Amino acid sequence: MNVLGLIYIFLLVILDQLTKKWAIDYLSNIGSIPVIENIFYLTYVENKGAAFGIFHGKVNFLIIVTGIITGYIIYYMYSNKNLTNLTKLALSLIVSGALGNLIDRIRLGFVVDFFDFRIWPVFNVADICVVIGSILISYIILTNKE
Repeated sequence: MNVLGLIYIFLLVILDQLTKKWAIDYLSNIGSIPVIENIFYLTYVENKGAAFGIFHGKVNFLIIVTGIITGYIIYYMYSNKNLTNLTKLALSLIVSGALGNLIDRIRLGFVVDFFDFRIWPVFNVADICVVIGSILISYIILTNKE
């Protein structure tokens, strides 16, 4: 991991936290705002679990597991200097998302979600980072010739 990777992680965590602050400040009082009627809403949700609501109410467990996994990914990035730029990007996205949601769990006891497509669970910027990073890692694994 280099300084640029740390800057990306820092900026993505800040973006995540700023959007969640906006959701708390404005959406928590009104609940939901339609952006595209019957398709896309901004809806305030306090997620006390993980993806799709699994481990609901197990905040301490999620904090510990997220801390361990994130710590390992950061260690892996530092100890493997020959990672491709795509791998560095993918892992940085995953770390950014994990840290964004970890901050919520530690600070609030839940994760703030607000992007609502009504056909999918409500999510946030950190979740987008984790999903894109995971898709990139899957691509890297599937196309690796070694």
